This record gives sequence, structure tokens and C-alpha cells, in this order.
Amino acid sequence: MAALPLRRYEGDVCLGATAEDLERALADLRQEDVVGFDTETRPAFRKGETYLPCLVQAATARCVYLFQLRQPQAFRVLSEMLEETRSVKAGVALAHDLRSLKLLFPFEERNVLDLGIVARRWRLDQTGLRNLAGIFLGLRVPKGARTSNWAAPHLSAAQITYAATDAWICRELFLQFRNRGLLQAQRPATAEPRTDTAERVRTG
Repeated sequence: MAALPLRRYEGDVCLGATAEDLERALADLRQEDVVGFDTETRPAFRKGETYLPCLVQAATARCVYLFQLRQPQAFRVLSEMLEETRSVKAGVALAHDLRSLKLLFPFEERNVLDLGIVARRWRLDQTGLRNLAGIFLGLRVPKGARTSNWAAPHLSAAQITYAATDAWICRELFLQFRNRGLLQAQRPATAEPRTDTAERVRTG
């Protein structure tokens, strides 16, 4: 893994900071059929210390949108995206993310795909985002900003790149899984409780 080339997202990034940004994001997400999805949470360094997500990242074919959750005006866009049945929201280890987001705003997730669960069903042991990127995309994803303060009012350039890269990788992984036929043998509905977001959570 260490010998693989390091890659970062180099495309368009939009911070959902204004009403215009949110409308742009909503219009793009409405026409997308595959969205790379991820969240970032302020790191906890003490025992028993926990935080809710601070940031949601959504990657389309054209842009990665970053939504700071300290701005509740973003909730409308996010709830519509997560409830949309037509688009697949693809990510890794999504169950905890979705449970945590529901403590911030209400939604019923639909057509959510956890790529880590798909990988485990194909008997892969390394199912984290960075391991899957190495296996299927042949690249190494940087970790630099992972433990930075995601609750900061203004994200640094390094944080923006890190967050955008994770969502972009999720979308690229889905496309690779689909191209390799890894999704065809998957059951359309989860075999686990819906709140745990197994393979697909409520397809319609």
C-alpha cells in the first residue's frame, strides 16, 4: 500500500455556505444517479468523549459539495439527497454516520449502499476506505487532516481537500464495483436491521 501513488481530489469543490451554493448543490444532486457520501466528526481524545458529525461531503460527477452542519440551512438539501430513491448514495461504514446525522435533522434514508459490506460479502478482509482505494483504484489516499478540528467555523485548504477526496473516492469505488460486476450478486435489500444500513437501506 505504501508504494501506491498518492492521490487527492483535484476537481471542483463547493462549500455550501450561501443560499446560492445550496441551490447549486441541490440542482446537481437532483440530476445525479451516483453520489459519493461521507461525513467528518470532531476527533475525541478523552475516554467517553463523543461528538456529532460536523461536515457532510457529497460527490457528483461534476463537483464535491461540503456541507458544514453548524449551518442548519443545509439540512433541507441533505435530507432530500438521502431520501431520494433514484440516486445511490455510496460510502463506507455508513451505519454510524446515518444514526448520528438523525440526531441533527430528520430523514429516512433510501438507496444507500455500504461498499464495505459489499466487499465483505466478496470475502475481502480489508474493507476500510483507504484499503479499498488501494485494492480497486490502485492509489493511496492521504490521512493528514483526519484528526483536525472539523468543528472549526472556517475549514483549512488541507481539510477541504481531505474531505473532498474521501467523498470522491467513495463515488469512484462504486463505479469500480459496478464495472467489475460486484454489485450484481448483491441482494437489493439489507439482511440486517434497517437502522444499521447494511447493503441498501430502503430501495424505495
